[in-house]
Parts: sequence; structure tokens; C-alpha cells
Amino acid sequence: MTTEIPVGRKATVKIPASSANLGPGFDTLGLALGLYDHVTVEVTDAPLVVEVTGEGQGEVPLDESHLVVRAIRAGLKAADVSVRGLKVTCHNSIPQSRGLGSSASAAVAGVCAANGLAGFPLGDDQLVQLASAFEGHPDNAAASILGGAVVSWTNVPIDGHSEPKHYAVGVKVHEAIKATAFVPDFHASTEAVRRVLPSDVSHLDARFNVSRTAVMTIALQHDPSLLWEGTRDRLHQTYRAEVLPITAEWVNRLRNLGYPAFLSGAGPTIMVLSTEDVDQKLKDEAIERGIRVLELEVAGPVQVEVNG
Repeated sequence: MTTEIPVGRKATVKIPASSANLGPGFDTLGLALGLYDHVTVEVTDAPLVVEVTGEGQGEVPLDESHLVVRAIRAGLKAADVSVRGLKVTCHNSIPQSRGLGSSASAAVAGVCAANGLAGFPLGDDQLVQLASAFEGHPDNAAASILGGAVVSWTNVPIDGHSEPKHYAVGVKVHEAIKATAFVPDFHASTEAVRRVLPSDVSHLDARFNVSRTAVMTIALQHDPSLLWEGTRDRLHQTYRAEVLPITAEWVNRLRNLGYPAFLSGAGPTIMVLSTEDVDQKLKDEAIERGIRVLELEVAGPVQVEVNG
């Protein structure tokens, strides 16, 4: 029998941003970043109320179609609990549609808030599955749930009817590694940027990316001197350059100067992972050209606090 959560119970969630792919690890590697959305979900006896401030304010729906709300509903169903009403308050700091995992963070916020309201019956594996289902791949969502870096994968059932199964394992990140994000002032649709990718790639390019993904896991954990080599890619960034010319320009420029730069997710954000600071003159130039520069630490897992 479904349990009804009492009115007045409140879950507060702090969700880190994330960067996906990290160069070669297409739909596989992810990294949690120290930039956070904060979501509060309170059980009420009134109709749904959604409030949004910060990033996305005035741009996202304030009804049942809001991604956080849809994820809450999925989490409540998985936990076999119900509510009379909800008040959802979102304060967003993660730039929307910039390749920093804003949509994955929203999904994580919803399922983790629901889990907290229900008394935490769902484990990390279930949370990864629920949140990743909204994205279709687990790299961003898993990073925001588990923190640090993740290696993730998806198994698609051969029957053609069952839902894909999403999995992830955490990878501890070398304490000296930090991130610098260059965030251009325009949106990039993940779907639109995916459309430029070819349906087939050469065996040579596939082998190249397999090797660099392996190198990247070593670079992240043990040897940051390998980050430049570990962030090389032949599967997606070259193709996406034609629709993200500003991003491609900065990735190439930074890499030519020796910085381990890559396209963050589907872009347009450019990410640098390094143990050294990016030269201040380069950062100043980027700012002058309307590109936001964010110095970010590697983040820990999502945090959930429950009252009532």
C-alpha cells in the first residue's frame, strides 16, 4: 500500500554541476563541479507551486512539466509514496544549456528530494537509473549523484521493449586537479549538436578514443601530467566545431598553448582540467569577448537534508 508523506515535511537538495565526456569519453566519463543549484521541496495540502530564481528564471515552466517536478514524481513512484501537494523552490546557479549538466542536475534534484522525503529508501544505483532516464545517458546525472569523476554505461535490452539500464562507478580524482570553465553567452541544444555527428566512425578513430579514455582515467586518479593526452578526441568535437565555432576556436587555442581543454558535454562551454591556473591574460581576453570564466573545484556528491 502506498504511504502518504505527511504535510510539512521538507527536503533541501544541493546539486553540483557536471561536465560530460571529458574529451574522449563520449557519454561515458563525467565530473562533478563546484557550482550548485539549490532546490527545496515541501509537502503541502495545496496545488503544486513552483518558484524559480537565478538561471532559467522566467524561461522555464512553473507547472507539472518542469523537469524537477517530473523527476520528483518519478522518485515518489519508485519509493512507493504519495503526497497531497508540493511547493518546489529552485535557486539555480548552473548556466542552462551550456554543457554544465543543468538538466541532469534538475533530474537529480527531483529524484533525490523525493528519496529524502520518503526516508531514503532508494540507493545510489536506483537514483542513477531514475535520473539518467530523463537524459538517456548517465554521465552527467551520475557525476552529480556520486560526486568526483564517474565512468558510466548503458545497457539497452535486446527485446526492444524494456527500459535501458544505466550504471556508473565513482572514480576518485587527484587532489591537485581543478577546473576552469569558459562559458560563452549563448545556448546549445544537446539534440541539435548531436545531429551533426556521423552515424559511423572509422575503426582507427574508435581505437584512438578507446586508448585516450583509458589514459584519462589514469590521469584523473594518479597522473595529472597525462591530462592533455587524456583529453584528446576524434569522435565528436571535430564534427561539433562547425556549429560551435567560438567554442572550437578556444579549445584549439588553449590546447595549442598546452592546456588540457575540451568541449564540456554538448557545449558551448570550454573546460580546462589542470593542476595549474590558466594564464590571467587569456581569462581577461575571454571576459572581454563576453565569455564567463569560472574557477571550479571538483565537487562531492549531491547533498540532501530533510526536516519534518
